Amino acid sequence: MNNFLKSILLLSVFGVLFLSCEDRDDVSQVPSNLRVKDFIWKGLNLYYLWQADQPKLADDLFQTQRDLNTFLEGYETPEALFADLRVAPSIDRFSVMFSDYRILENALQGGFKTNGIEFSLRYKDDTQTDIFGYVRYILPNTSASDQSVTRGMIFYAINNIPMTASNESIWRAAFGQDTYSLQFADYDGGNITPNGISINLTKTQYNENPVYLTHVIEVDDKRIGYLMYNGFFSNYEVQLNQAFAQLKAANVTHLVLDLRYNSGGSVNTATRLASMITGQFNGQVFARQVWNQKVMDFFNQQNPEQLINRFTNSIGNGNTINSLNLNKVHVLTTGITASASELIINSLIPYIDVVQIGTITTGKNDGSITLYDSPTFGSSNRNPNHRYAMQPLVLKIADKNGNGDYQNGLNPTIVQFENVENLGVLGDQNEPYLNTAINHILANGRFGNQYIESKNLQVENSKSMRKLSNEMYLENIPEGLFQVLQ
Repeated sequence: MNNFLKSILLLSVFGVLFLSCEDRDDVSQVPSNLRVKDFIWKGLNLYYLWQADQPKLADDLFQTQRDLNTFLEGYETPEALFADLRVAPSIDRFSVMFSDYRILENALQGGFKTNGIEFSLRYKDDTQTDIFGYVRYILPNTSASDQSVTRGMIFYAINNIPMTASNESIWRAAFGQDTYSLQFADYDGGNITPNGISINLTKTQYNENPVYLTHVIEVDDKRIGYLMYNGFFSNYEVQLNQAFAQLKAANVTHLVLDLRYNSGGSVNTATRLASMITGQFNGQVFARQVWNQKVMDFFNQQNPEQLINRFTNSIGNGNTINSLNLNKVHVLTTGITASASELIINSLIPYIDVVQIGTITTGKNDGSITLYDSPTFGSSNRNPNHRYAMQPLVLKIADKNGNGDYQNGLNPTIVQFENVENLGVLGDQNEPYLNTAINHILANGRFGNQYIESKNLQVENSKSMRKLSNEMYLENIPEGLFQVLQ
């Protein structure tokens, strides 16, 4: 098909893609002070998942570039425009924009400023008045690890200000500072008693290896692999594959995948992790992508395969995946477990037995892409005059059968809450969550009473307080969308 016919096909699929054809890509008609805003509107008009539901992104809203310019002039800042073009927060909780794409790119690969303490905040009791925090885990080689902060430690104040529901703005602002102090306490039966320990913590730039802990536990005739995995970062796929090489060499018969503190990441990396757990489904459909109707129409016409993620036998650099060929996996979850973590659970269910232990997950079944101010919205040939980039939600993820309605979270097979009085040592056979999984494996599906508490005590956690903490994303814009226009 020659380029002329391809162009005609594209226009027939999309109708009016942005504006009238002769005006659409004429950058010369966009004043320099509107260039960022023009990029925002056009990027969302094409890719935004809810484009059809946002009247201000309608294809026929503007007849000419001049009409669009007039509209854009009504917004004081790019941030104001981006916020107004998003649908209600109750629908879109996660689309974001950065004025410096370098920060965005770094965050998507596990880079952020931290003092190393990953924590949760919760109310002391059902009165929802006093708040305290507990340490969930510590990142190595950080301010917290250097000062011997450990999992399970309790703190009640920041910068010597006790945390309460009424002073939320104060403690939130303090946690956002690069340096702050925490005041610790002893916890006994719900009583919080200050113990005089105060620790100063300082944030530095950090790149997190999400493969936190790999361990093999031998009980009776079972060899149980344990993997604590805290983020789907493609830069660390080699380390993830090495962890599975370790488990495979140990001839594990069962796997406990700890995603309690994993709030998401790359769709491709999630597909590869699923392939490491299994291996017997290479080439079969792992997940299906659902975009807005314009994008769906284009790819259904041009390349439907772009809408499918398949089980694979290699990681991103081409190395062969170390697969365990399991037909059952135990997954540990909390309310932090989100996006790509939920994708793993939901998309493995049609293939193998998935036993979910813990609490209901976040409920994020939509994914994003990074859009730059370039002719194709990709990273090549970016506008050199600014560094704005968007990370809007553009697709939903479903399993091979099209099931993906878990926006309210995935319910556990076995309900269990974290017990502040007994968090246990991660990877240890007696750690409560892991112990429940082991007992379930040994008892062939039977389990005893687990620790359960009120669902209304959790307040906040360190990951959700960071921007981009709950992302599920494609690392590259699917190919072909703009090729016919070049």
